Amino acid sequence: MTTSSPQSMRSTGPRTTLQKAAMAVGAVFLLVGILGFIPGITTQYETMDLAGHHSMAMLLGAFQVSVLHNIVHLLFGVAGILMARTASGARNYLIGGGAVYLVLWIYGLITANTDSPANFVPLNAADNWLHLFLGVGMIGVGVLLSREHPAAATRRP
Repeated sequence: MTTSSPQSMRSTGPRTTLQKAAMAVGAVFLLVGILGFIPGITTQYETMDLAGHHSMAMLLGAFQVSVLHNIVHLLFGVAGILMARTASGARNYLIGGGAVYLVLWIYGLITANTDSPANFVPLNAADNWLHLFLGVGMIGVGVLLSREHPAAATRRP
């Protein structure tokens, strides 16, 4: 039985498809964060910087990464796994995280190939396309799967 109390937002039974999707996305981000620190999977590993766009380390030989970039992936993954405990948390993670990735996509387009101090995340064309895909995909999944679980859209008083 579903009520609008805060307890109804807690996961007490089997996970919804929405929660499973958020858990899967979080797990992928966690994996990507870990892989970013493994030489061989990350090529030119010795060139990895703490932050900044000068890092030439490439995850899977395609995606430019730095220590900060990898840590953000780890944190984003942990957030997804934790927020997947509730349907509303899962929805917020997918839609909010998707919005973050769309902003990151725009940021990548604006700061590409500049020496501006604002360019503190190593991004290349592959990263930008991936961020666009992730943003649209996460928002789409969050919205579509929220229809299956209407309680995810209810707000707590």
